[in-house]
Formats: sequence, C-alpha cells, structure tokens
Amino acid sequence: METITETMTYWSGWLSGILWGPVTLAVLVTTGIFLTWSNRFIQLRRVGEAVRITAGKFDSGQSAGQISHFQALATALSATIGTGNIAGVATAIALGGPGAVFWMWITAVFGMATKFTSVTLALRYREIDQDGQVAGGPMYTLRNGLKMPRLGGLFALFTVLASFGTGNMVQANSVVDGLSYALPDLLGQQNFSLAGLPITPSLLIGLILALAVGAVILGGIRQIAKAASLIVPFMAVIYCVAAMIILVIHAAEIPAAFATIFDLALNPSAAGGGAIAAAMRYGIARGVFSNEAGLGSSPIAHAAASTDEPVREGLVAMLEPLIDTLVICTMTALVIIISGQWGDARPQELEGAALSAHAFSLTLGNTGSLIVGISLTMFAFSTIIAWSYYGDRAASYLLGEVAVLPYRIIYVCLVVVGATIPLRLVWNLADIANVLMIAPNLVVLWLMAGKVKEMSDDYFRRMNDANSNSNN
Repeated sequence: METITETMTYWSGWLSGILWGPVTLAVLVTTGIFLTWSNRFIQLRRVGEAVRITAGKFDSGQSAGQISHFQALATALSATIGTGNIAGVATAIALGGPGAVFWMWITAVFGMATKFTSVTLALRYREIDQDGQVAGGPMYTLRNGLKMPRLGGLFALFTVLASFGTGNMVQANSVVDGLSYALPDLLGQQNFSLAGLPITPSLLIGLILALAVGAVILGGIRQIAKAASLIVPFMAVIYCVAAMIILVIHAAEIPAAFATIFDLALNPSAAGGGAIAAAMRYGIARGVFSNEAGLGSSPIAHAAASTDEPVREGLVAMLEPLIDTLVICTMTALVIIISGQWGDARPQELEGAALSAHAFSLTLGNTGSLIVGISLTMFAFSTIIAWSYYGDRAASYLLGEVAVLPYRIIYVCLVVVGATIPLRLVWNLADIANVLMIAPNLVVLWLMAGKVKEMSDDYFRRMNDANSNSNN
C-alpha cells in the first residue's frame, strides 16, 4: 500500500510536469529574448559598468534605501547561490542528461536582461515608510505601476508559498543529503539522543539549522544583508577553488565535456527527441531555480538598495545569473560530467547533492565530499535567510507588518520539516511554487518593458552628459 508521502510525491510530480510543460518553457525563453532585444543586448554592452557600480560608491549616504549595492547583490546572490548550484545541477544532469546544462546557460544569458528589467522596476515603484523601511518587488510594481493590486496580492501569496518550498525546505533537505554522504560514519547512525529522546540525524540537522536561521532573520534586512555579505564571497571562493583544482587536474577532458553538453542538447541523432525534451525541461526548470530569473524574487532584495537611480541597481542585478549559473553551475556540471557519473554509470541512489559530493570525491577523496557538504550547508543557510526576507515582505504586503513575526516563526519551523521529507517530493513542491510565481511576474515584464527602456535611455544619456561635462 502506498504511503501518503509516496502519493504526494507522485501527484506533485505529475502537476510539476504539467506546469513545466512546453508552453511554460517557451514563454520563459521568449520573455528573455524579448527583453534582451528591448534593452538592446544590455547584458553584453553594460556588464563592465555593472561590475564598477557594485565595487564602487556611486550613491551618497543620503540616497533612499537601507543597504549598499554590494549588500543588495550579496543578499540576492545568497538566495540564488544555493542548492541549485550543487543539488540542482546534479538533479538536472541525473534527470535530463548533460544536455540540460546548455539550457541552464540559456536561462542565464537571457535571464540577465530579465533581472535588469525586473529590478529596475522594483526600485522605481518601491515604497519607503516614515521609518525608512523599504518594501519593493513585483507586487509593488503591479500595484503602483500597473494599478493591479489584486494581481500583486496573488504574486505575494505565491512568494510566501515559494519561500516555504524553494527558499526553505529544498535547502534544508539538500543539506541533509549532502552531509549524510560526506559524513556517513557520523550521520549514518539510526538516531541520536537529545534530552533522553531518540532523534534521527536528519531531524537533528534540521533543528540545528532552524536555530541558526532564527537567530539571523529576527534582525531584519540589515542583519540578513550583513550575514550574506560575509558568507557569500567566502563560500563561493572555497567551493570554486575545489572545483577548479579538479578541473585543472582533468583539463584534457574539459573540451570533451563541453562537446557532450552541446551534442546531447542539440543533436537528436545523439540524444534522441525525448532526451532533448527532458534536457530542456530540467535544464530550464533547474536554471530558473538556480538563478531565479523570471521568478521576481531577487527584486525584493534589490529594492532595499541605497540609490536614487533604479537603472543603476538593475545593472548590478545582471551579475547574478552570470556568477550563479554561467560560472558556479558550470563548474559543478563539468566536475560531474568529467567524473563519468551520469547516465547508466550513475549510482541510482545518487541524484541530488550526494551525486555532486560523489563526483568531487572521485578526485579529491573524502576531502572533496566534505567540501561539498560544508559548502552546501553554507549555501543553503544563506539561501534560507535571504528567502525569509522575500517571504516576510510578501506577508507584509498581504496582511501588514503584523504578519511578519508569525510568518518568521512558521518559516523557522518548516526548516525542520524540509530536513525530514523525501528529496523528490520537496523538489516537486519547489518547482510548483516557482512556476506559480512566474505567471504574475511575466505580466510585469511584458507590460512594463517599454517603461524600462525609457528609464535606461534617460539614465545613460544623463551619465554620458555628466562624463562629457567633467572632461571639459
């Protein structure tokens, strides 16, 4: 007899498959192409300027907002650089083959224009109360820019649901998956004892993670941004260095790995039509999960940036898909493909974070799997705290500030739940929550694209005039 969990896994997978069908995939890619064209390939023309803005001080301390450009980027990156970079890539390859990586790249390249558009609008239509508390994101763009408060409420509701799945339970679940593989002797026991009560390893990890999350998110956006700006650079460097060591050791195999990605993504005779469809489905879904382009989540973090120039923060936001997917996800994918642990060679019990840990361990031994486990824990922790801010801003939009504290309490409790339920079920729920967020955000992106072009043309004209005057 099927258990409730097995039944939920089956039906959530069925619903996820429908929602992430060809129509959704086509609309997402088409939106990215449209915004790239509308903004005249801004992700190629202005990426250098985005780096300079992030690294420099372009706005005075008198600018509206609560956090710096770098802190806004770090907070948004802490939400995107998470399990998607380790578990998400591994799951995409396990279910869609190496060709899925190509479609992750597609979401990133066009997603840079999507991020620019969404974040620019979030800054333009954000709200700042008398205490300096900032609230912004697609729900406020819908309310203040398009005069669609009900659709804004729908987006906010979906954001709350997605924060529980994408930003919370998936992260906690993947931490358990990665640490269990990295530390089998410690976490392979049947249970631990806490105050005389037997506790499973997954429950213990969930409790510890929940306590750490609660300690940070009660401090609000400034505390979250402070933690993110410390954790994100540190964790990204450690993980990338480990991946680079493996890739340098296997440098001769990298061209063949890229050839495999392109061949299985685009060549029906090599992959088969069904395999290419699976690569697109899981590549785009996991790409969106990883860099969140089109989701409308990161504009909520960027809206708190201290700047009076919305376009400036939009440029900063373009760096997210570049760093998250084109750099970090690609490193993970190459390590897995070079290891040969995909297709029929993949151990069937390894699918998510454990597959990445296994691939790292084949070159670096136990150290490799330990690095993945530790990195995953840090990635997941930073993602959980960032998404808590997205959720509490959405809850505030729906019910006012009185809803924030109850939301945070529920959020912390769900960390424990996520750590103890099956991997496939939690990913299915996350995919469903993601696509529900995308729908109202696409309304914003398509209807307000002209406004963003108008704002960017005005911004760059003023910047060029200022540079010309300073040179005279």
